[in-house]
Amino acid sequence: MKKTLINDETGERKKASVLSSVTIDCVIFGFQDGNLEVLLVKHAIGIRKGKWGLPGGWIKKEEGIDEAAERLLHELTGIKDIFLEQLKAFGEPDRFPMGRIITIGYYALINKEKYDIKAGYTASEAKWFQINKLPELIYDHEEILEYSLQQLRRRVRQAPIGFNLLPEKFTLLQLMKLYEEILGTEMDKPNFRRKFLRMKLLVDRKEKQKDVSHRAAKLYSFDDEIYRKLTEKGFNFEF
Repeated sequence: MKKTLINDETGERKKASVLSSVTIDCVIFGFQDGNLEVLLVKHAIGIRKGKWGLPGGWIKKEEGIDEAAERLLHELTGIKDIFLEQLKAFGEPDRFPMGRIITIGYYALINKEKYDIKAGYTASEAKWFQINKLPELIYDHEEILEYSLQQLRRRVRQAPIGFNLLPEKFTLLQLMKLYEEILGTEMDKPNFRRKFLRMKLLVDRKEKQKDVSHRAAKLYSFDDEIYRKLTEKGFNFEF
């Protein structure tokens, strides 16, 4: 039997084969020019038309929540075939203005160069924003984003998950800037370099940067086997 629900996109009640009290919201992190970024979408219709928020929406009755997260992200931004990690459920009574709605948060880290962002479905625009230069977000999306950022900060000290944000070849400075952005702290360059090289995780590509205005730096990539082992067993990487 189909339920009556409040549709966030139209502000009206209607019959639909979706869950009426559970939604999905996705936090997608990227990294460019030394800045940690998050992907947001602008609503094209409904009670939040013209407002920015995290990609998300309703779950169809016939799909699992992981499947729903992947579908919604693809429909709204064009991104597909990425690993989304579940965060937790967010369910404050007043988080949604037209009824009691619980949302399940997901997050992912992607290399922006590999994806062509295209707004679709109920989004008029999909855009990357620097973490420290965000527009006002709808509902409790600031809380969801902050929680995912805290989760990222915990995980990056224990496994090399943040490396998904880097290009295939990168400099040690780019790697350090990534850690500084995620952890929100300034690091000592010689100490960072020494600790990372000691892990044997980096492969010297015997190449240097090209077409740069400053002194060209050496390029590195990750040792796939060591990367896999560290991802599985973890490590304690303190600065």
